[in-house]
Amino acid sequence: MSQAAIIGGGLAGSEAAYQLARRGHRVILYEMRPEKMTPAHQTDKLAELVCSNSLRSRQFTNAVGLLKEEMRRLDSLLIEAAEQTEVPAGRALAVDRQAFAAYITDKLNSLPEVEIIHQEVKALPGDRPLIVATGPLTSDSLAEDLKGLTGRDYLYFYDAAAPIVTAESLNYEIIFRASRYEEDEGDYLNAPMNREEFLDFWEFLLQAEDSQPHDFEVEDQKYFEACLPVEVMARRGHKTLLFGPLKPVGLTDPRTGEEPHAVVQLRQDNRQATLYNMVGFQTRLKWGEQDRMLKYIPGMENAEIVRYGVMHRNTYINSPGLLTAGYQFRQDPGLFFAGQLTGVEGYVESASSGLLAGLNTARYLEGNEPLEFPRETALGALAAYISDERKDKIDPMNVNFGLLPKLPEKIHDKRERNQARSRRALETLAEFLQKHNIS
Repeated sequence: MSQAAIIGGGLAGSEAAYQLARRGHRVILYEMRPEKMTPAHQTDKLAELVCSNSLRSRQFTNAVGLLKEEMRRLDSLLIEAAEQTEVPAGRALAVDRQAFAAYITDKLNSLPEVEIIHQEVKALPGDRPLIVATGPLTSDSLAEDLKGLTGRDYLYFYDAAAPIVTAESLNYEIIFRASRYEEDEGDYLNAPMNREEFLDFWEFLLQAEDSQPHDFEVEDQKYFEACLPVEVMARRGHKTLLFGPLKPVGLTDPRTGEEPHAVVQLRQDNRQATLYNMVGFQTRLKWGEQDRMLKYIPGMENAEIVRYGVMHRNTYINSPGLLTAGYQFRQDPGLFFAGQLTGVEGYVESASSGLLAGLNTARYLEGNEPLEFPRETALGALAAYISDERKDKIDPMNVNFGLLPKLPEKIHDKRERNQARSRRALETLAEFLQKHNIS
């Protein structure tokens, strides 16, 4: 039986292992936890979600909804696990984070082709093929080895996680349940603020004390714009919050019958609906300051935080010129990369890169050329972005319709235009899979 090794048991590494195993290849999967923990992880489970519990939109009018459907058609383990551990989240796909990680861990442990070894890999082994999927928190020793391999300086930015609170500690005389623009009750909890309450909250954020950087952090912090800490947004002006996580549009406070000045939304974080995640409230405030922050939010004055927001380093290689659109290292055909280390951003995007890396590693073992998926698909467009040789550097990127080629026809309505892009993508994917006999 042919064999491949994978370093990293996150979303990308787990997905890659599954794709190899289901094609009959033996896999050695290295995961350093719990022998060595990261600043963000809390368990020894594979595919642990360390930020939000949401896999974002289900809709084909959203590129991540399209990406999930493409992955489903390729028998993605992430999609299977998400559907088995889903919690209510309106138009989004959200999961019970503990059940999700347990499902993937149990699934891979049950496969006879997969051997999981819990130990830190400090340098790249010489065996090939090898998939490096160590994620944004790659250990320092391996990062130095990879830096020597690539011949390029590493880039980094900082990512943040939001606090999680208990449902029973919320004041439901103030907090109401609703989803934006929906007439039904909805899946989100909403803490409304009037103008005075919002300005008091904003003033607090301006003076609140940040936590000190950990040993793995540096002072010249770079933030990923799609995941800014709430206190950083506050320093950019109060309107940044009102157009960001506290936007009130599409919501009506049942106490007043009017749209609030601002709203803090909470999303269900586990299947039992006992925990809620503060949507868009990534933060690196000191823990005591996070407790104080809740005092300024009506309905959350006595909320109990069970997981505080944290800040962590996110490391990725400068992929253009280094990787192909098949996630293959150009200078070493038996070496593949996957996950946020490549510059893709987001849970689903990371798993999608693991899916393609696993598929192409299987093809490498079988003596076939790795495949580059069509750019008309979300899978192919994201891979093309991170591997574009015309770029000197990339910024981490979520999947979006702007990465896909333009439609031949002009469609003015955005929703219809995105639906047309999704139809084209799925038709193109079906033809591609049939052509290459991929299932």
